[in-house]
Amino acid sequence: MDLTNTVALVTGGASGLGRATTERLLAAGAQVVMVDLNAEVGQQVAAELGDSAHFVTADVTNEEQVQAAVDTATGLGALRVVVNCAGVATPGKLVSRKGPLPLEAFQKVLNINIVGTVNVCRLAAAAMQQQEPDGEERGVIVNTASVAAFDGQIGQIAYSASKGAVAAVTLPMARELAASLIRVVTIAPGIFETPMMAGLPAEAQESLGKSVPHPARLGKPAEYAQLVEAIVANPMLNGETIRLDGAIRMAPK
Repeated sequence: MDLTNTVALVTGGASGLGRATTERLLAAGAQVVMVDLNAEVGQQVAAELGDSAHFVTADVTNEEQVQAAVDTATGLGALRVVVNCAGVATPGKLVSRKGPLPLEAFQKVLNINIVGTVNVCRLAAAAMQQQEPDGEERGVIVNTASVAAFDGQIGQIAYSASKGAVAAVTLPMARELAASLIRVVTIAPGIFETPMMAGLPAEAQESLGKSVPHPARLGKPAEYAQLVEAIVANPMLNGETIRLDGAIRMAPK
């Protein structure tokens, strides 16, 4: 798919993996609608990235706000690409010294990571279905899981459950939307340089990077964005969750 003069929507688009993806899609010729909660940061990033970058404040779990973001995108042209990067990684043990994991904490992570992802997918797919195909396809949806979907660690009960769900919906979503010429692919990143990771001491970041077999470092957001562009370009990539993790397999801790 040629992204020139098309429109992409990226959730979590003002920072981390989302910002890198926004920049990559802009460079490929698309107009990009960034969706994020922080209006001040989002508007600043959009101004930095130029006239083809647009920002909409939205909570991915809010139907009306996401619909407004989709409407903004379709108002600019044909919405061909949706990338879901919005998410949280709030830790919590099933039973800690403070007692059982608060149910509301578990539900919040699932609400953002899987319910929010599905909310964006369903509204964006409905809009894509109304468009004329570009060659043999109407659009591509790229979701973000995590290696925690497969190798969850202690304290990742909610995060692993939510990212496992993102991986699990990939194939049924792709099979359903195939009739509409819309592809669905999920990326499961390993340990990446993100705003959450930046909060750790430098020594801790270096130690985590060395746990990756090769290359023995943290992944770069630009490498995630590179894979997004490759997925968009390759029409045979569909219904799959792709690990992007330097061969890391997380041992129990």
